[in-house]
Amino acid sequence: MTVAGTGSEARRIADELRRAQEGEAWHGPSAREVLIGVTAEQAAARPIPGAHSIWELVLHLTAWRGEALRRIQGGTPGAPAEGDWPPVRDTGDAAWAAALHALGEANCALVAAVERLSDSRLDDPIGRDSVYVLLHGVAQHDAYHLGQVSLLKKALQAQAPR
Repeated sequence: MTVAGTGSEARRIADELRRAQEGEAWHGPSAREVLIGVTAEQAAARPIPGAHSIWELVLHLTAWRGEALRRIQGGTPGAPAEGDWPPVRDTGDAAWAAALHALGEANCALVAAVERLSDSRLDDPIGRDSVYVLLHGVAQHDAYHLGQVSLLKKALQAQAPR
């Protein structure tokens, strides 16, 4: 989907957020591409001591998508309701599938809200930043943490018996 000719910056940002989650992201693999094939056991593992698990990163990304949505809908800036780093409470397969689904749903909700924004809203202040800075920050946040997920996957592969 090409949005370059639409003249709407909000739609271009929505497209950037969609690509970071679903595919064809400029920076490399999307969240869906990076997370495909990751099992619940792998997601809960800690192949790098002191680092977050893949599962924790997914919950973190989901939480901050929800917080970004809340802010652009007029909420006062704060931490996500579920916390900055929500705890993994269940490491079963169904819980992992639910976590992945929640990430996708949170992204769909944020993208839909951004698509409805007028470009004039992008300059609206949200705390110390603007809607524009917040939304680009979400995309940058994704790229940063998806890089961590990729490294965790490599560490898991290096530890796997051959």
